[in-house]
Amino acid sequence: MDYESFFRKEIDSLRSEGRYRVFADLARHAGSFPHATRHESRAPGERAGPVAGEVTVWCSNDYLGMGQHPLVLTAMHEAIDRCGAGAGGTRNISGTNHYHVLLEDELADLHGKEAALLFTSGYVSNWAALTTLAAKLPKCIVYSDAGNHNSMIEGIRHSRAEKAVFKHNDPADLDRKLADVDPDRAKLVAFESVYSMDGDIAPIAELCDVAERHGAMTYLDEVHAVGLYGPRGGGIAEREGLMHRLTVIEGTLGKAFGVLGGYITGSAALIDFVRSYAAGFIFTTALPPSVAAGALASVRHLKTSQVERARHQDRATSLKRKLAAAGVPVLENPSHIVPVIVGEPTRCKAITDLLLERHNIYVQPINYPTVARGTERLRITPCPLHSDADIDHLVASLCAVWAEVMPQPLVTLAEAA
Repeated sequence: MDYESFFRKEIDSLRSEGRYRVFADLARHAGSFPHATRHESRAPGERAGPVAGEVTVWCSNDYLGMGQHPLVLTAMHEAIDRCGAGAGGTRNISGTNHYHVLLEDELADLHGKEAALLFTSGYVSNWAALTTLAAKLPKCIVYSDAGNHNSMIEGIRHSRAEKAVFKHNDPADLDRKLADVDPDRAKLVAFESVYSMDGDIAPIAELCDVAERHGAMTYLDEVHAVGLYGPRGGGIAEREGLMHRLTVIEGTLGKAFGVLGGYITGSAALIDFVRSYAAGFIFTTALPPSVAAGALASVRHLKTSQVERARHQDRATSLKRKLAAAGVPVLENPSHIVPVIVGEPTRCKAITDLLLERHNIYVQPINYPTVARGTERLRITPCPLHSDADIDHLVASLCAVWAEVMPQPLVTLAEAA
């Protein structure tokens, strides 16, 4: 077999569909993010490109700018000076640093749970925890929301447990599916709080009502909500006073907390069970102590500070209002996510390319398989550090590019005013 020809053919197929992914080569500016230096993009195997200019980033998951917060940076520097670079091993073999222990305690407290367990990413925490729980619980059947993230889908698939997919954010459909199963079987309901592509929010209370009625465990992914919602940043479940009703609350340290890693929280027995059986935890090197220290500082700060959350919501509301006034098709939702629906992959990429090349605005096109075909979009994520001028520049630039690329006209800014 000509392996290289096969690889090239598959990549060419992605290009022809408008789905080939190009990485933006960025150097973030600590102290002035969301501004960054952009280098010329390159394909795998090519040398790094020269500087192409300065850009404003509009699609970062560092939602609150905590990746450059002085408290976080100071904590990381101190941990490097104290402990060195890496953890030195798996958590089981010499890799458990005291920062890991302190961070797990802090996360358990954040979600009102007895214990927490750290993983190397939010993807791994979902994959490993769901795989372990679903595989080990006797005759377990997993009920998965149709909109769940790939990490959850793959974790459930890898467990080889029976799976039932219920309609997105539909407690009635979940109720019907749970009613059809032997009440004595182990059951696990898995869903997210904020869905990252549409920005919609799950009816957590209603889903918990259904799960409790049928004796099912609940597993809530809060990765796009931790740090951002609730009086201490515990997520949507904290905001709505529901944390005590959820069996497992999973989150990430790589988005609003601005660092790296994932985690689950739950009862002491459940966390000990996953710690003892999850291959994705047991056989991987622990997070560097500096990363754990930075995350610890970030979580502690956001438990008491409301400034970042308030400013973040203000920026999202302002941007949505101005885009809507300009006639830009923003998908309405109650969260901080700003999805602009394009509906076709090549135009989606063309819009983002022109925003980058002509207006120094970086937004990544979101195409299939991340979203369904025909719903291709820009996923814009304002942060507290975007200024009014940044917002106005984005709206004006997007309107100019849209008029060139898209067949349907927008309301002009003059008309909107």
